[in-house]
Amino acid sequence: MQRRRNVKIVATLGPASNDYDTIRKLFETGADVFRINMSHGTHEEHRARHEMIRRVERDLGRPIAILADLQGPKLRCGVFASGAADLEEGQSFRFDLDKTPGDSHRVRLPHKEIFDALEPGSTLLVNDGKIRLRVDDNGEDYANCTVMVGGTISDRKGVNVPDVVLPVAALSEKDREDLEFACELGVDWLALSFVQRAADVEEARRLANGRAAVLSKIEKPAAVKAFDEILAVSDGIMIARGDLGVELPVQNVPPIQKRLTHVCRAAAKPVIVATQMLESMIESPVPTRAEVSDVANAIYEGADAVMLSAESAAGNYPIEAVMTMVNVAVEVEGDPTYRRVIEASRIIDRRTVADGLVSAAREIAEATDIKAICCFTQSGTTALLTARERPRVPILALTPLEGTARRLCLSWGISCHITSDTVDRFKLAVVSAARAARASGIVSEEDQIVVTAGVPFNVPGTTNILRVAPCAERLIFATDPE
Repeated sequence: MQRRRNVKIVATLGPASNDYDTIRKLFETGADVFRINMSHGTHEEHRARHEMIRRVERDLGRPIAILADLQGPKLRCGVFASGAADLEEGQSFRFDLDKTPGDSHRVRLPHKEIFDALEPGSTLLVNDGKIRLRVDDNGEDYANCTVMVGGTISDRKGVNVPDVVLPVAALSEKDREDLEFACELGVDWLALSFVQRAADVEEARRLANGRAAVLSKIEKPAAVKAFDEILAVSDGIMIARGDLGVELPVQNVPPIQKRLTHVCRAAAKPVIVATQMLESMIESPVPTRAEVSDVANAIYEGADAVMLSAESAAGNYPIEAVMTMVNVAVEVEGDPTYRRVIEASRIIDRRTVADGLVSAAREIAEATDIKAICCFTQSGTTALLTARERPRVPILALTPLEGTARRLCLSWGISCHITSDTVDRFKLAVVSAARAARASGIVSEEDQIVVTAGVPFNVPGTTNILRVAPCAERLIFATDPE
């Protein structure tokens, strides 16, 4: 089941995709990674979805990545005596810790840490930014504000504080419980919400303790400012444009998306572009032209993956949404402009043997009639470095580790093969690579492949050898008696 495109597709599971047949159909149609949203559902529901995904994986013989998306702390106002209140531009409004139901003049904000961090001039956003208030003065248990943009505020609406780094941990108590549950379950990726600083990611990594890779969601201005430090301690990035577009002017989001995508590629770390990609397909079998352009732009930028949220979780057309993304990806990647854009943005700063080796593998493959690059990898690093090169030929990652194969399903252009062969000599590695490449259907016996590996084998970070090899085993043994 060789994909016809390089960008990966993340599909969120939910009520619309909650049975084996639908999950299998989503994968067969083109989903490479399944996202489990820990904000909704019980642990038992998540366990059932996990088991169905692993059953699809076993039945089809292809590694599948599972991403558990942690909810993060949710900042919400209290309740109102009438259920809601209308706020008018220019009026005064107060947030405080008083448990009394609110009215058109005040409401409870049960987060003392917000009051501690606010200062005059700070902005408060309510209900996804539909209501905007400016802080005039504040103390340890209140904030007096002026309404800048009015509207209806109702019970427990979300509150955003875009221009203040809040002294709030990215992991709530619920998140800690969910993280442990997800790791014990055996997910491959953890998506961390409400990231503001590198320390937030480091805490999640300590708790995961190597059981899952950690992906940081960039959804706050503070995370954009501290992005380099956050990326350094993250295994991957999700550009969560929904919340980012609430806390920043919407016109700021596209250039941020482009810049972060480029920086992630330079670091050889996968990046997902997410939120509202095909939003209209929740209710319509056909996307808008603007949505198609949005998905296409993310692919032109070199994103590793594009993500469906409610479209596949709760929409009426989950299969059609995945197929739409597949069709857009195939069309874009077949466009000569795509190759020019991708190659013009290729990173040329190579400092290690592995950097030079994967660059050489790509150049050899593109300068000759090589059909694929096959890389043996223990930790996944060699495959990620190869994907950073964005070669014109398929990348086949061979690893004895199931977890590594699953995690690499998120990365651009990589097809994963779990090898059961015992490989302790490079010639055997070449034989194993040729067999896997033939089995995948990307080569025939008459073709040649490039093989990269590290000697000694099964030691992470030792990529140091490259060979151009025939795909026919008789020719491998004939040309290499060692």
